[in-house]
Amino acid sequence: MKAIVITAPGGPEVLQVQEKSCPVPGPGQVLIQVKAAGINRPDVAQRKGNYPPPSGAPADIPGLEVAGIIAECGPEVTQWRVGAAVCALLSGGGYAEFVVTDSRHCLPVPFNWTFEEAASLPETIFTVWHNVFQRGNLRAGETFLVHGGSSGIGITAIQLAKIWGARVFCTAGSSGKCAACEELGAERAINYRTENFAEVLGAESVDVILDMVGGDYIPRNLQLLKPDGRLVFINAMQGAKAEFNALQIMQKRLTITGSTLRPRNADFKAALASEIHKNVWPALEKGDFRPVIYKIFALAEAAEAHRLLETSTHIGKIILSLG
Repeated sequence: MKAIVITAPGGPEVLQVQEKSCPVPGPGQVLIQVKAAGINRPDVAQRKGNYPPPSGAPADIPGLEVAGIIAECGPEVTQWRVGAAVCALLSGGGYAEFVVTDSRHCLPVPFNWTFEEAASLPETIFTVWHNVFQRGNLRAGETFLVHGGSSGIGITAIQLAKIWGARVFCTAGSSGKCAACEELGAERAINYRTENFAEVLGAESVDVILDMVGGDYIPRNLQLLKPDGRLVFINAMQGAKAEFNALQIMQKRLTITGSTLRPRNADFKAALASEIHKNVWPALEKGDFRPVIYKIFALAEAAEAHRLLETSTHIGKIILSLG
């Protein structure tokens, strides 16, 4: 099969098309003929040598989410049949014509969705559901803030929080990105380049914050949270360390939490997939949630896709299409 291989740690140019052996599904696994693969920032970190894959994942082929057709079922697979159209969460290996994954980490391609649209779902949906709704315990009527509103995570968080009846706010880096976020359901999108989001929203105005920025956002986030508020980290792109007032946390009974998805074990991801299928998939099937695809590249153009992702000029997801 053809695959995009990280030939050495470095820039986008290290992503090269190579011939690799087609993987074989083991017990409980399925082999997926990949039709489309999502591009995510952890792929960039892996390419640079900063995010090694977990044990058992392909060491040199990035890619954490795909959509395609099941080509083969390994022993003990009962819930899928050859020919089924699925999207799947992976621990790696998605930039390839074929990939294997735990059958429990697959979900059906939503009705009337293309493979490219479906490939934009797994990494962001799994991440948002676990962090916003499980760890953050966002409820209807509460106020929610997501930083990086125009990212793949952001557009997912905005729409799901809106569907669940929350008031939604976000930050983004341009007037165009802010307009796109408000079109998706944000009540107010704040341009962090021209406005101070803490001043715009005001102290103790938010119940749950999803933060992928870190750095000097951290004390401002704590200022914004209402009593019993929850701050959830999924990244710290501007720095993992910050000074804050511990008394503020105690006095307001704040919860600070966070997670990384990729290292979690297969059973955890399987349980998460089951809950997402039950709670999120009906909204996708009804059309309450829409994919936002910024640009689609061919598999051989993976380096160009990474270059675009690193500019942060996109709104929504960047996808590789394998036809």
